[in-house]
Amino acid sequence: MVLNSVTKSIAATALLVCAGSVFSQESGPGQVPHNVVQLSASGAVEVQQDLLTMVLSTSRDGTDAGVVQTQLKVALEAALNEAKKAVQPGQLDARTGNFSLFPRYGKDSKIVGWQGSTELVLEGRDFARIASTAGKISTLTMGNVSFGLSRSQRTQVEGQAQAMAIEQFKAKAGEIAKGFGFASYSLREVSVNASDTGGMPRPRMMAMEAKMASSDMAVPVEAGKSTVQVMVSGAVQLK
Repeated sequence: MVLNSVTKSIAATALLVCAGSVFSQESGPGQVPHNVVQLSASGAVEVQQDLLTMVLSTSRDGTDAGVVQTQLKVALEAALNEAKKAVQPGQLDARTGNFSLFPRYGKDSKIVGWQGSTELVLEGRDFARIASTAGKISTLTMGNVSFGLSRSQRTQVEGQAQAMAIEQFKAKAGEIAKGFGFASYSLREVSVNASDTGGMPRPRMMAMEAKMASSDMAVPVEAGKSTVQVMVSGAVQLK
């Protein structure tokens, strides 16, 4: 997979702890370890988001709980049937979201009506297919749009960022060992953690207006970028 606009950044910090004026190569049982360096290093890769999630929803209000529930089920079933026509695993997957029904109370704490809502979630890597399908659904309206990384994209990018962080960790450990007059180091412990952050969602007012204008109009969408960061931290024994 080709990654567009890839920006790599690496940051590393190190702190030498438990180092006295006299260095000892080994620590005996029960003694505080000497010449131990705590290190952290990170690798980051910025990549185009390739996963789109659209949530379509609707709500109903009435005095009869059964009627409200039936209205929601009819709206959801119609939307799901339309979505299934375009389903293609990985490219467009459709699933039901939240379905809620709760009472509405009056001033005397008695039930005066019922309110309910239901959702349909469209998700996948084929943005055009998802947007077109959403535009054809007339019984639900746009609730939320979000972007992210597919599993394959995330795995690939994490691998790159992890390799960068590990190499930086090793290089920093070697530099510190040499700086303090040691020939080498050994790894005592290490932890690896990954995270990603995405850009702010695009405004959705335009998408909602487009849907109101024509039920068959594709909802306009535009993905941003995510930065996947892997942090490697741990301790090394200077030797």
